[in-house]
This record gives sequence, structure tokens and C-alpha cells, in this order.
Amino acid sequence: MGIVAEDVRRVREQTDIVQLISEHTQLRKSGTQWMGLCPFHGENTPSFSVNYEMGVYHCFGCGESGDAIDYVQKKQHLDFAGAVEYLAAKANISLRYTDSNESEKRGRRKELLDLVQKAVDFYHDCLINRPDARPARDYLRSRGYDGEVARQFSLGWAPKEWDGLSKHLSTSNKNLEDAGLGALNKYNKQYDFFRDRIMFPIFNERGEAVAFGGRQLPDGEPPKYKNTSDKAKTYSKKETLYGLNWAKTEASKLSEIVVCEGYTDVIGAHLAGIERTVATCGTSMTEDHARKLKRFAPRVVLAYDADNAGQKAAERVYGWEEQFELEFAVAELPEGSDPGDLARQDPAALRRSIEEAKPFLQFRIEQELKRGDLSTPEGRARTAANAGHLAMEHPNPMVRDPYIMQISDQCLVSPDQLRTLLQNTAPRQPTSRKNEQTQYTQEEVADVQIPEVEKQALQFLLRRKDEIDDYLMPVLFLSPSGRLIYETLKETEGDLRAMREHVDESFSSVLLEIAADDVTDEDPLGVLSRLLALAAKQKADELSSVAKQEDSFDALLEDINFLRRQTDELSEAPQDIEPLKPVLEWFRGITS
Repeated sequence: MGIVAEDVRRVREQTDIVQLISEHTQLRKSGTQWMGLCPFHGENTPSFSVNYEMGVYHCFGCGESGDAIDYVQKKQHLDFAGAVEYLAAKANISLRYTDSNESEKRGRRKELLDLVQKAVDFYHDCLINRPDARPARDYLRSRGYDGEVARQFSLGWAPKEWDGLSKHLSTSNKNLEDAGLGALNKYNKQYDFFRDRIMFPIFNERGEAVAFGGRQLPDGEPPKYKNTSDKAKTYSKKETLYGLNWAKTEASKLSEIVVCEGYTDVIGAHLAGIERTVATCGTSMTEDHARKLKRFAPRVVLAYDADNAGQKAAERVYGWEEQFELEFAVAELPEGSDPGDLARQDPAALRRSIEEAKPFLQFRIEQELKRGDLSTPEGRARTAANAGHLAMEHPNPMVRDPYIMQISDQCLVSPDQLRTLLQNTAPRQPTSRKNEQTQYTQEEVADVQIPEVEKQALQFLLRRKDEIDDYLMPVLFLSPSGRLIYETLKETEGDLRAMREHVDESFSSVLLEIAADDVTDEDPLGVLSRLLALAAKQKADELSSVAKQEDSFDALLEDINFLRRQTDELSEAPQDIEPLKPVLEWFRGITS
């Protein structure tokens, strides 16, 4: 649904494009034009020209051009509707939508966002001015955060009383609950969701306050962190990244974004000069997070705590490199430290760790080599095999082989023997269009890693089978773990107890995770479309490789082109099954 065309025209006409662009770069009048340094690429000589009368801009250096809406889309990383809404708010223009319900929905969302912003202001005022907030102020000072930092990041304190915010807002019960700020107790009285906590407001990429993270004070009641519920109408933790509103400018400029685990990690990194830093909000990184990161930078540096939990969290994102064409790297922090602590104790060391971040695969292999026993021939052979299997996960053989050579050198084994070992023990890969489906065993799938979209497909198969069962097939599950669980699920006809008896403990825990997750907010056609897009892309790459090796381009070109088109067309969730049928039939054809 769209914005009424007349309102879009009004937004364009009433936006002063010179004033808009001057927020990011200095413009000087030059004849009938305004000139300045391009805000989209680094330059020393002005080549960016703005025509005030026509409301357009053009850079003679990098070629960027457009009107005010285009500028906001590119600079703020918003879609068309978001850019129009951003400019309309600045010009105080009320927008109408082609769907009458849309105006109502957006009006409701704005009402709730206004409430969250009022809560930000309330909590911040409490921290700065209330005498009983002294323990909170003392705690922040102990972390190196003075009043200036509190103002910069809008930090706050939630008072101890049960209904301090509720009384201040004086709003309806539904508004309080929908904004994630409070609820009704058993006596039908309003109470605040956060009490006696340091408050970290969470903003979306537009700079709108959408949620909070509340940290327990040293003598406060657990848990250590309490976050706005995902039931709030303003917020989704699987999509939101804390600090993205502050990080997006530097991230776009440097084509890199840094991801941490906590709010204080982000603040510490910003204070250390690493302003392109964000954090997930009380959850592991998700596929939605990765998709959002791609909009802002092609390279993602993971700066997690230097412990096993942080490293395992990093390993889960490996599959997203290919899926979203992102480059993941890992910052190796000193043992026992996190980015927030390191920023306070040695900011130069934190900056150095980020600058020297290692490619994701290199980091994983080096960790495996460190864990291995290289003192005996048996230990070296075992370590080489374990590290080699990690290298074999990479889809590009030109990347894999240098790592195989590196592993061979460090483990003092023959690279040819290691290659032979890995080829004989790795899961078989399809070699032609009519290849039979690859089968996996639990022994071959030792590391249970399943992409998010495969998890969602398995959740539908477990909980809403009739919506997706007819369309799924083993070849659509690209991860060995996902395919093994799919085949086990089909074999046991969805009997969870029977399924758990068929798999070992590690797979059983994944099955329980999949069964426990709720898929009510997901669109089965969207999940199926994403699953097909990834399968089509991988199959097209495989056929291209086969065509080169066997000099059979003519025979395979039609299939390769078909799959490439499907990969592009499946990027958007369809309204019905019809657009998915051609590629479904193609995959059924190769497995029949």
C-alpha cells in the first residue's frame, strides 16, 4: 500500500533540499547552483551540485543524483515510504494512504512511539535530577559514564515505586501495554514494567525510541537485564539493533559495522571512537539482523566477549556470508574481557582489535588449531582433520585451498593427504542436474547449525504442517543438520517423542528449540520463497561449476539461467503459491 500521490508531491515541493543536505555537508552558492563536498563519498574538491529551484542534486565525482526523497532514502537507509514520512514529519505534513486502514495503523504506531519517547524523557529526568537516583548515578560513574555521556545516550533511571511512570504518562491501560511500558496487576491497577533500573533507551535506525533495556543495580533484584517485551507493538528484538541510529553514518562511510552483545559495549566503543558499533537486544544475532546489517555495510566485525559462548555465537552466522553477500570478521579480544571493559581500560587495544579483525573462517580455523594437540602425530592428524572440515564448509574452492595449505603447514601433514582425507569424509556434493539427493548421518553432521529460514520451515512442518508440507523436499535444506532433521521428521510423521529417540542429544535439543518457537507471525509462503531462493542460488552455482569442469555449458545453460532468474524473483514474499510453482517443479524433476 502506498502514500497518496498528491501528498508525495506536496512533500517534494515543500522540502528545502538545500537545507536538508546542509545538515550533512556545507553548501556554498555558486551562480544558480549550490556546491559542496559530496556526502556519499570522500573527496577534497567540491563536486556535489544542488539545484534549489528544481529540487535535485548530482555528484560529478561518484554519480549519485536524485531529489529530496532519493537523498533521504540513500542517506538514512529508508525505503520510499519511510523517506516520504521522514520528510513529511519535518515539514509538518499529514500523509494519506491508498489503504484507509494504513493511515489508522500508522497513526496508532505514532501514538505509541510518542509514549515511549515520553518515557525516555521521564527516566532521563529522574536520573539527572532525583535525589533517590544517586545509586544509579554512582554506578554509572563507576563505569566511566558522567552526565555528558548520560545525555549523549539518553540514559535514565526507573524509580523504585510501582507506578511512577504510569502516573506520569496518565494513559490508558491498552496504551501502556501496547507500548511495552506497563500493565495491570491483579488489583486492576497500573504498574510499571521497569523499576529501580538503569535505563538504556533503544532507538530504531530512524532515531525513534521503540523500547528499553533495564540493567539491575548492584543491590537490585534480578535479572541482570530486563528488556521490553516482544509483545510491545513498537518493537521486535529479532530485528532491532541497539545503537544503529548512531552507528549508521560511520558504518556507511567506512563500509563496516561492528556488532557487540551489550548496551555498555556499544557505549564504550562509541566513546573509544568506534562509532559504527551496534548490539543485539538481549538475543543472539538472527537472520533478520543480518539482513538489516547488509543495508548499512558489506563487512560485519563481531566483537563478542572473549569466551566460549561468544565464539559459539559468532560461529552461527557463518552461513549468512553467502546468503546476504556479507563479509564477516571476528575481533579477537584479550582473554576475559568484553568491549565495554576494554574500552574503559585500554581504548587503543579495542580499536586495534577491531582494525585487526580476522576473516570469519580464519578465526574459526585458528581457534581449532589452538585447541588441538600438536605435540604428537596423532594429535596433529586429528587437529588437521577438524580444522580442514571447517575450511571445507566454505563454498569457494579458491578460498578453501589456501586454508588447507595453512593447516597442513601448522600440523606438519601432507596437504595432498589432507585433501584426500577431507574429500573422502566430507558429505558428497551434487555433480550434475540429475544427481541423487545427498544423504547425511548424525556422525557426519557433528556441528548442529541450521539457518534461520530452515528452522522456520521445520517449525511450520511441526506445528502447521498442512500449510507447507506439500511443497517441502530434502533438496531445499542446504545445511546437513536441517536436512537430517527434515528427513527424521518425515520418517516419524512429526511425532516429537519418536523423533527424539531417533537422534542424539545435540539434535534433540535443537528439535525442542524448533518445537518451542512460535511461528504465528511468520508467512509460510515467505519462508518457502526464501528457502527456494537459497536452494536455486546454490544449485545454479553448482551447475556453473560442473559446466566449467566438464565443458558442458550448452547443455546446462538453460537450467543455470532459469535458476538465476528465480533467485532474483523470489526475493519478495508472494501473495499465493503460483509464482513458486515453476521452481518447485524444477526441483521435483531433479529428485524424481
